[in-house]
Amino acid sequence: MANLHFHYGVMSSSKSAALIINAYNFTKNGNKVEVIKPAFDTRFSNQQIVSRLGVVWDAIAMPDLSAYKPASNTKVLLVDEVQFFSEADIDSLVRIADQENKIVMCYGLMVDSNEQIFPAARRLIEVGAKLHRMESNCQMSGCMKMATHHLRFDASGNVIRAGDQFALGDSNYKSVCRQHYNELYKGIKQKTK
Repeated sequence: MANLHFHYGVMSSSKSAALIINAYNFTKNGNKVEVIKPAFDTRFSNQQIVSRLGVVWDAIAMPDLSAYKPASNTKVLLVDEVQFFSEADIDSLVRIADQENKIVMCYGLMVDSNEQIFPAARRLIEVGAKLHRMESNCQMSGCMKMATHHLRFDASGNVIRAGDQFALGDSNYKSVCRQHYNELYKGIKQKTK
């Protein structure tokens, strides 16, 4: 089994729920698990992973991973919202996976709402993490295509095309397919026959 994984998908693709399920299953089988998340993520709780499905798991909130060292008996490290960590933090996770022989499973977004890859996600790809795409459908009414992008909206419903990409919450975001992203973000309409 690979020891460094990146489970990525759009918002609402059940990444946190999958992390909690894996934490439960590893723990149930007698494996010591540690769950961490960025201290930046205070949406639901400072010390828990909370899925929109209503399931919860305790977590350690960390501002960065420079001094982090899992317990010697830990077998699995699960990392939520990995996109909010730095590239140096990803290198710390690589050292934990390779030098301490821990399974490290990261969960998060690949790209921001401007189609730019998050630095932490890019670093996970560069260091050879095993990639696992988590799928969800487009959140535009009636669309059944796979969601691949995020749109961010202001209070008036206008698409935001610039600004800080380290924003929490999903109340002003929608996960959309590429076609809806291109139509709403770029103004490119799909040709009809």
